[in-house]
Amino acid sequence: MNEEQTPNEPSTSFDSSSLSKDAKTMAMLAHLLGILLGFLGPLIIWLIKKDEEPFVDDQGKEALNFQITLLIIYVVCAATSCFVIPIFVALAAWVGALILSIMACMKANEGQTYRYPITLRLIK
Repeated sequence: MNEEQTPNEPSTSFDSSSLSKDAKTMAMLAHLLGILLGFLGPLIIWLIKKDEEPFVDDQGKEALNFQITLLIIYVVCAATSCFVIPIFVALAAWVGALILSIMACMKANEGQTYRYPITLRLIK
């Protein structure tokens, strides 16, 4: 295991120089569409390209897992919205998701893998 790699991180590494521009673009779109369409954007990209490009498969699953985690947070916040605190939690989750998705988009465009923090890895 690399020194930079955490125990819960997969050992997948990609040579960014060997990745096609299409693979980088589709991985970037998986992260960007999560901002606009929630889990549907990454799901569509992942289902279409998962068998063609290993990098898109990896980053599509990562974006999809992150969006599913956000959906769970939003549902819990909506269910407990009679209290004041969940409103602030949902707002903080939305701002954090926006920032992390942009960071992931930039990394994917460079051909580097990105792992979202505090994400349930439901799709492996």
